[in-house]
Amino acid sequence: MAILDKHKILETNATLLLVFSFLVVTIGGIVQIAPLFYLENTIEKVEGMRPYTPLEMAGREIYIREGCYVCHSQMIRPMRDEVERYGHYSLAAESMYDHPFQWGSKRTGPDLARVGGRYSDQWHVDHLRDPQSVVPESVMPKYGFLEHRKIDGKYIADIMKANAVVGTPYTEEMLANAQADFRAQADPDSDYDGLLERYGDKVSVRNFDGQPELTEADAMVAYLQMLGTLVDFSTFTPDASR
Repeated sequence: MAILDKHKILETNATLLLVFSFLVVTIGGIVQIAPLFYLENTIEKVEGMRPYTPLEMAGREIYIREGCYVCHSQMIRPMRDEVERYGHYSLAAESMYDHPFQWGSKRTGPDLARVGGRYSDQWHVDHLRDPQSVVPESVMPKYGFLEHRKIDGKYIADIMKANAVVGTPYTEEMLANAQADFRAQADPDSDYDGLLERYGDKVSVRNFDGQPELTEADAMVAYLQMLGTLVDFSTFTPDASR
C-alpha cells in the first residue's frame, strides 16, 4: 500500500507526472542512442555496394516522384514466406546510399528489392505502359507517358552533390562526368569505358526502352534493373561478430 500511495502522488500531480515522464523518456533515449556514437560503423560493409549511376539516380527520382513506394516496398524481411518468394532478406547496406530509403510495409504490388534482372527490359517497358497486359490482375495505373518524356540530365550533377552531402561517396570525378555518364549508360555505341571505371564493370549499358531518344522510361528501367543485383549472395557470409 505504501508504494501505491507514493504512486498516487504522481497520478494526482500533473507537474510531477510530466517531470518524471520526461526523465524516463530521456534515460530510455540515452540508453538506445548513446552507444551508436561509439560504434565504428552501424552498417555492415558488404562487397559489391556502390552509389547509383547518374541514370539510375534519375530513375530513382522518377520512382519517388510517381509515388511507386506507396504500393511497392523494398525490404524483404527474414521470414520464410518472404525469402522464398522474393529472395534473400534485405541487408541494411543495400540501402546505405538511399536518401530516403524505400523500405516501407505497404504492398499493393510485390516487393521490388530483388526485381533487378528478373524480367527483360521490354517486360518493364510493357508493364509501365500497360500493367494489365503482363499482369492481368494488376491495379497499377499506366505510366506509358514516361516513354514520351525526354530527359537530358541537366540537373543530375546537382542531385548527386546533394546526396554526397549526406554521405553518398560520389567523387569529384563522378560529379564532373555526371552528364556524360548519364547519356553513356543508355547508349551501347557510346564511349562508356569511363562510366565502368567509375561505377564498376557490372553496370548495365544498353538502350533500356528501345527508343532512339533518352527518356524517363530509360532511367526508370535502368533503376529497376539494378535493384538487388549488387550483392552476390552466393558468396555472402553475414558478419557473426556484429
